[in-house]
Amino acid sequence: MKISNIFLIICLVFIVVVFFVSPRLIEKRKSPLAKNNDLAEDFVLIGKIIKEPDIRSNNIKLTLKTEEGKVLITTGNYPEYFYGDVLKIKGKLETPIVFEEFNYKNYLAKEGIYSVIYYPEIEILERNKGFFIYQAILKFKNKMTETIERIMPFPEVSLLEGIILGNKQIYSEEIKNELSITGTSHIVAISGMNIVIVSEILMFVLIGLGMWRKQAFWFVSALIFLFIIMVGAPASAIRAGIMGAILLYAQKIGRLSNATRIMIFAGAIMLIFNPLLLRYDVGFQLSFLAVFGLIYIKPILDELVLRRIKKEELSSLLQIITTTIAAQIAVLGVLIYNFGRISFISPIANILIVPAIPFLTAIGLIFIAGAAIWSFLGKILLWPAYIGTAYILRIVDCFSKIPWSAREISNIHWAFLIGYYILLIGLIWLYKRNKKLAY
Repeated sequence: MKISNIFLIICLVFIVVVFFVSPRLIEKRKSPLAKNNDLAEDFVLIGKIIKEPDIRSNNIKLTLKTEEGKVLITTGNYPEYFYGDVLKIKGKLETPIVFEEFNYKNYLAKEGIYSVIYYPEIEILERNKGFFIYQAILKFKNKMTETIERIMPFPEVSLLEGIILGNKQIYSEEIKNELSITGTSHIVAISGMNIVIVSEILMFVLIGLGMWRKQAFWFVSALIFLFIIMVGAPASAIRAGIMGAILLYAQKIGRLSNATRIMIFAGAIMLIFNPLLLRYDVGFQLSFLAVFGLIYIKPILDELVLRRIKKEELSSLLQIITTTIAAQIAVLGVLIYNFGRISFISPIANILIVPAIPFLTAIGLIFIAGAAIWSFLGKILLWPAYIGTAYILRIVDCFSKIPWSAREISNIHWAFLIGYYILLIGLIWLYKRNKKLAY
């Protein structure tokens, strides 16, 4: 047996073991700070903000690292707080809530957070004590945000910020709900699923425009790197970028099947650093499943749909559509299980929206660059970006108003998840088996 195959088996065994021991790891990794949770008296902490503040419509969430562990602070929007600020906090430490439909406690545990404080007394002790490169990245992101908001109207600006900068704080609840109903929330998510789909579409477009596969690989890889910088380089974006790069590399060398091995190796390495990702990070799961869909489901859809299509232009368009559908099929089980909602119009909505995302991303970046150089140039470049975002919002709004567009499903058993993917893998296996027998 080849060494690479032995290593692959070891990685697979490791991934399976990590999945089953994750619940025990949560307790073992619990920070010393958590022993002070849910006490009657206030607790005083001094710590540093180690992540970009998560700004919401009516509050802000700060990830604070202290000597005893991390804590998530929820406070008002003012005064402003920044990455690298050293704060003195006085408030009650609490254990994160476990909701009926969502385990918030485990969600935070994967980030090493076991305690939360709501609206404490806060004193700013020092500023600018973070890593200077990361501070520069966040300042660049904030500058881009100000540039967009100065020129572009709401709600179109909120969508463009979500797609390019990963900002969600200025979304209205109505837009959030419409994206959820239509199954298109991923277009504004910093996820491997979104990056994988957009990267695949960009590769098709660039190769169709005459680029060599190697040239397209380096161009799209550069865009992924730029995206990670633009959104502030959070860990989720870096992991998403790795998944996108794996798929691109497999396409560059012309052996998409190699992506499976690389994906398993990369996943095992990520789990060494944070074993809780596999079970408790939905974005991590969706990243892998999206790549799985493009490796195993898309070729089948291409064969079924494209075998009778001779026009090259139509064939290229249909490949973009099969890319979207393949990823949607692959992630559907996890989406239904975790979010308790099935969107019947999601495939159609995604077919109409997702192919436009790479173009809107490119147009948006040009618009931001132009506006940063000269505001008048930004106003000229605004219109293509505005038309693109308005188109997407219009599609989402229209489809979300269809009465049967989505259905809530409560108390979904884990057996559904296993059954869905056993069925999916079985269908893929049957198709490939019948294809071999036909030859």
